[in-house]
Amino acid sequence: MLELTPNTLAERSALRINPCKTCQPVGALYAALGVHRCLPHSHGSQGCVSYHRTFLTRHFKEPAIASTSSFTEGACVFGGGSNLRTAVKNIFDVYQPDIIAVHTTCLSETIGDDLNAYIMELTIPDDKYVVHTNTPSYVGSHVNGFGNMMAGFIRYLADARAAKNNRVAIFPGFVNPGDIREIKRLAGLMSLDCIMFPDQSDVMDRPMTGDYEMFPPGGTTIAEIQMLGGVLQTLALGEFACAEPALVLKSKCQVESDLMPLPMGIAATDRLLMAMSALSGQAVPRELEDERGRLLDLMLDANPYYHDRKTAIYGDPDTVIGLTALALELGLRPRYIVTGTPGELFTTRVKTLLATYGREDCRVKAGADLFELHQWIKNEPVDLLIGTSYGKQIAKAEDIPLVRAGFPILDRYGHSYNPLVGYQGGLRLAEMIASALMDHYDRTCADEDFDVVM
Repeated sequence: MLELTPNTLAERSALRINPCKTCQPVGALYAALGVHRCLPHSHGSQGCVSYHRTFLTRHFKEPAIASTSSFTEGACVFGGGSNLRTAVKNIFDVYQPDIIAVHTTCLSETIGDDLNAYIMELTIPDDKYVVHTNTPSYVGSHVNGFGNMMAGFIRYLADARAAKNNRVAIFPGFVNPGDIREIKRLAGLMSLDCIMFPDQSDVMDRPMTGDYEMFPPGGTTIAEIQMLGGVLQTLALGEFACAEPALVLKSKCQVESDLMPLPMGIAATDRLLMAMSALSGQAVPRELEDERGRLLDLMLDANPYYHDRKTAIYGDPDTVIGLTALALELGLRPRYIVTGTPGELFTTRVKTLLATYGREDCRVKAGADLFELHQWIKNEPVDLLIGTSYGKQIAKAEDIPLVRAGFPILDRYGHSYNPLVGYQGGLRLAEMIASALMDHYDRTCADEDFDVVM
């Protein structure tokens, strides 16, 4: 079927084919799972939360818990206030979380439910909390929903009167638990006392013990979120996921933030470590210098395979910017760069990055879909695809090697345990890219060029 994708381009403004994103509630649900003993709650129909949970479960291969207001026809007409009141009481009685994080759906947004008013009228047990954010599915993407849920926690819980605690807040962005572990490792090596928010490690990558835990031991605690009002500074990684929560924390608690790209590749990781060094007063340790050197060594060794290979990169905006930076450092030639998340800020950031390396001959688009990317590739092929599982059909139809990176990865295992950030993540990506290109060469070369030494 994909071989029938036409190469004749037509401008589409009201239709997306093979989208390069999903909806806001998915991101909100994932952000809430990064809070200790938190139960995400979808204020909408059962079908909505079933989809959102399934989407996350397929990526992480772990159960993504969430509850729902279970809208029926009556709630659609008269509002979902009664459903929310019943749901909150039942959740605290049956599941006993410490906090419920409510997000909206298309349905509750369209009928205009006022969650703030509903929550103010709730009877909430002592030492328990209910927070909310608005996540209309027809606006933005899951990345926006992730940031909106973070901002919701901060609005409700961050204490502007909190005592100064000499800690640093790190907002890791929409990344995997493996990335969060790597960022925490870097912070530890830099002697930085940090609050990671949110923190899905030990939640969405909990080891197999034989016993099911509805609320695993991981996640940012409520006390830590309250302490955000007293931190020295925020390191917000990923402008598109973390700009809004960083702005809310500054507005509410006067905490300054350093907004930077995800630490993918050499330059972005260098920038993060320099920021950590300035805050901790510690020099970068030899261990990290050696990791950087090993990444550089691999980049030089495999340069003949990277050099000037035309590449298409797609996925979430923060991840795509990070992947583009690494691709440029490797010597690849980005030809098409797209994200499904709308907003011209993305194109501005990517074009600035491309101009730094003299690679302006690249098509960049936000709010795009993979059907359009496929059409571009049909008109001018590329040597490599980097992105999510949804690009595998293009890879198969056009016989292009695919390196899976980002969210979601639905057709492989183990990806969420391994980082893409830091020098270690760069080393992993550089090896994956080189292997994909070399495997494709082995598969397609003439018999006389097929050798065991590359």
